[in-house]
Amino acid sequence: MATRGWQRGHTYWALGAALVFALGILFGLVMDNVWLGLVLAAAISVGWLIAYESRRGRNDGVYDRDDDGARL
Repeated sequence: MATRGWQRGHTYWALGAALVFALGILFGLVMDNVWLGLVLAAAISVGWLIAYESRRGRNDGVYDRDDDGARL
């Protein structure tokens, strides 16, 4: 499968991740614990990136009534 290069959506993805990390570091500095800020920023950015890619792939709000997520 050939790669398509850097796309516009990747720019927003990267800027969003950088913004979340910068805000996490700022929060850590205010709370006098940069590690706490980095850990929170990492956790929030992972959730944000999953939501962003879901939205970009038009998979948000998909509901399957036969799958409640409890079965492997």
